[in-house]
Amino acid sequence: MTQHTLSVLVENKPGVLSRVAGMFTRRGYNIDSLTVSPTEDVDRSRMTITVDASRFPVEQITKQLDKLINVIKVRDLDPANMVACELGLFKVSTAEAPRAEVLALVDIFRGEIVDVTADSMIIQATGTTAELENLEELLRHNGLIEMVRTGVVALGRGGTTT
Repeated sequence: MTQHTLSVLVENKPGVLSRVAGMFTRRGYNIDSLTVSPTEDVDRSRMTITVDASRFPVEQITKQLDKLINVIKVRDLDPANMVACELGLFKVSTAEAPRAEVLALVDIFRGEIVDVTADSMIIQATGTTAELENLEELLRHNGLIEMVRTGVVALGRGGTTT
């Protein structure tokens, strides 16, 4: 899989997300993850979109995004020249697995326990997509009840804006 991370700077207006998602739908492209957040400018938002470019030509996707009204800038981020991470919350049953094993995994993946009850705990972890996928897999063998992940957020390195 050839994963590409697109940083799409857009106007902070109603309907922009719908137009971007609609463009992907019309073209038959699949979005692997999508994160939308405010930027340092209250009039702009940043969409971080990850796509599998082995199935869809990333150049075509960026050209189509550039044509959309309200899209200010599209950048295909270079994996060697970006900082990217995501957040995951994982609820684990402590009735099924020994707490010590779960706590060891939390420590290895630099996570933290954000909630504890008599029969479960919620783990918060940040890292690369691969790191969170590894943690998820290990937690599946240790009583994973449910989980949620934010999707990738990323910025290009250096002094220029993404």
